[in-house]
Amino acid sequence: MRDRELRKPLRGRGLQKKDLKKGIFLLPNLLTSMSLLGGFYAIMACIDGRFDHAAIAILISAVIDGLDGRIARLTHTTSKFGAEYDSLADLVAFGLAPGVLMFTWALRPFGRYGWLAAFLYVVCGALRLARFNVQISTVESKRFNGLPIPAAAALVASTVLLFFSIGKGQEMAKHITVLLLVYMLAFLMISNIKFYSFKELDLRRRMPFSLLVGLIFLIVLITAEPPLMLFIITFGYALSGPVAWVLHWKKKKSPSVSPLADDEQNRVIKKDVR
Repeated sequence: MRDRELRKPLRGRGLQKKDLKKGIFLLPNLLTSMSLLGGFYAIMACIDGRFDHAAIAILISAVIDGLDGRIARLTHTTSKFGAEYDSLADLVAFGLAPGVLMFTWALRPFGRYGWLAAFLYVVCGALRLARFNVQISTVESKRFNGLPIPAAAALVASTVLLFFSIGKGQEMAKHITVLLLVYMLAFLMISNIKFYSFKELDLRRRMPFSLLVGLIFLIVLITAEPPLMLFIITFGYALSGPVAWVLHWKKKKSPSVSPLADDEQNRVIKKDVR
């Protein structure tokens, strides 16, 4: 019996080694590497003072990050390794890179309040990713629990591009609105506010014609005014969660009148009239 018990762990180790030797899927992991490259380039651009280039790199990383997961599901190439690698890449591209961008561009004049805000954004992004990995099998797929970190990074990048488009991108003034924005994003990422995940948009299925027309108009608007429209879209998505939460809270607090109560009230009114 002891010999058999000793052999079981050895067999398990042998199976683990065989699983590691099977290899990994190239396509989704290459896309994840490209997203990581965008985040690393954004940090290097911040060091050189090219903040607009850093913002564009973060936005490109966000687009690639949205593609790698869908392509992995469409091609049935999802794996545990890919999920872990994607989380690490997201922490660099959408956590560390936006934090460095915000500090070097607008938060440095605030002193320690500035770098503390940037650090708070990074650590809340890390906590958001860790919670997502733990709750991925328990939370419904239609809603995100907290603001996704790629959406927060996209809002940071679009804010920088908006300032550059109005000619105030290179000013090192104290942008108090940017400081408040960073604190707001950090809170939304670790909150329990629900955000729509857009996972119902299955590209393999037929969709309404109106959806295609709406997407075409959206692309036209973004092409006409990229910085402004990107900021409106990302800021609107960040506000959609709190607005939906407030509406749900008001609906929950409003007193519900039952049909029986309405009938009794009508009877009392009729008696008074008689």
